[in-house]
Amino acid sequence: MGEILTIAEIQGKFDSEWVLLDNPSTDEFLDVRGGTVRCHNKDRDEVYRRAIQLRPKRFAIVYTGTMPGDTAIAL
Repeated sequence: MGEILTIAEIQGKFDSEWVLLDNPSTDEFLDVRGGTVRCHNKDRDEVYRRAIQLRPKRFAIVYTGTMPGDTAIAL
């Protein structure tokens, strides 16, 4: 897991998973467009634990599935 992938490639490889991206590329609206996958898992907490262990300088965590309609997201 060291290659830079686009968000479409990430979504295709890791269906309904949480993905930790190192050095993510973003557009002018800060939407994630790609990055280097450092970790992926169906369990969100496991991805957060891995991020704490790795301590990347610049990262993003994305979910590749569909969020339920009643989900609240805090930034």
